[in-house]
Amino acid sequence: MSTSPRRLQDLAALKQALQDAAAQATRRAAQARERAEREQHERELFARSVGPVTALRAPARAAVERPRPSPLPRQRERDEAAVLREAISDEFDVETLLETDDELSFRRRDIGPEVVRKLRRGVWAIQAQLDLHGLRRDEAREQLAAFLRDADRRGLRCVRVIHGKGNGSPGRESVLRALVKSWLVQKNEVIAFTQARAADGGHGALLVLLRPA
Repeated sequence: MSTSPRRLQDLAALKQALQDAAAQATRRAAQARERAEREQHERELFARSVGPVTALRAPARAAVERPRPSPLPRQRERDEAAVLREAISDEFDVETLLETDDELSFRRRDIGPEVVRKLRRGVWAIQAQLDLHGLRRDEAREQLAAFLRDADRRGLRCVRVIHGKGNGSPGRESVLRALVKSWLVQKNEVIAFTQARAADGGHGALLVLLRPA
């Protein structure tokens, strides 16, 4: 079987390429050896010219205690601010802020009188109520503050606070009645209140309108 000239040319080209690659690899290896030998020679020359070398000791450093800033009582400050927001006084004079109608209603300055009329008519459904019957003054104050805070957090608009009619009190006058009105006026959540209708408690309860969430 004879080999064509074309195939012989291809084989010759392949052989030449292999020879060239081998020669190039040999040259690269020789260059790398020369470079390594030169670097080694330079290191030896540097070491002979400099002489023995002793590593420097790290200087002893005194540890300086830096004064740390006093921690800020952030949580205590937040707690105290919350207490101030919740604080309601028994000495607050509410009578000057009440409307001089038979119901002695209350509304903030930016709240129109029609809001109180709608509240009295039951336009807003009662969503929650608090009964303060039989509680002492401090207990009633604390429960009212907690009740309003919870109602505000839940986004309630209208609630009822039952303070009692005072039938069992000296002079048949509810002690909590005036106090509850005073406490409500001092709470920012409250924008208006009025005496409840007879079906909702009459003189023994207040309908309270809270600010929108």
